[in-house]
Amino acid sequence: MRFSVIRKMSSIDVSALRIKYKEKREVFTEDSILVKNPFHLFKTWFDEACNTPEIIEPNAMCLATASANGFPSARFVLLKSCTEKGFTFFTNYDSRKAKEIAENKKVALAFYWLPLRRSIRIEGTAEKISHSESEEYFHQRPRASQIGALASPQSQPIPSRGYLDEIEKNIVDKLGENEVVPMPNWGGYLVIPHRIEFWQGQTNRLHDRICFKKANNDDVVDNKLLHQGENGWVYERLAP
Repeated sequence: MRFSVIRKMSSIDVSALRIKYKEKREVFTEDSILVKNPFHLFKTWFDEACNTPEIIEPNAMCLATASANGFPSARFVLLKSCTEKGFTFFTNYDSRKAKEIAENKKVALAFYWLPLRRSIRIEGTAEKISHSESEEYFHQRPRASQIGALASPQSQPIPSRGYLDEIEKNIVDKLGENEVVPMPNWGGYLVIPHRIEFWQGQTNRLHDRICFKKANNDDVVDNKLLHQGENGWVYERLAP
């Protein structure tokens, strides 16, 4: 009943919206994973996304956090680095996301690259990177972005857009063109994953899902349901 009401509010039949995904000849199989390491596979898919002109911001990812009492929130941020250690993004340490990470380090990331019919989901814990690493990256950003970060009391209520513009103007007037922009309470987080799932959409809705997870003592690698990966990872196929 509730969904029917939503449908009537729109001129578009939401329930009928669907696009064509991959065909059977393009399935994502375990044999196609040449290196059984999720970071290697992530880089392969990410490079394809970066080389796909229709994907304007391949490093855009949805970051989900949760408060200490379990209330979730999600927003898009930009991936700035990926290594065998994890995935790095930057934000204001006074923001809502940062405060929730301080209460609950468990986070999730999601990439969705529609032209490739692919998505990657990552679950793990977030830790602050060093102050020196954050400062080095901060001063590599365009000067306008540095000033914007300094001007914005992120996630805090403000009276108007003009309020921000006035703060920005005051900073510009004070610093001039050459003064170094001081870094605010701002920096990076490293998301250390324990689970990375690779999804590829199929037109018949029998989507491909292959999930890597950190091995633990309870895992039974039988090479039927659970397979041995590299560097402490195991992987399995999940039903769509």
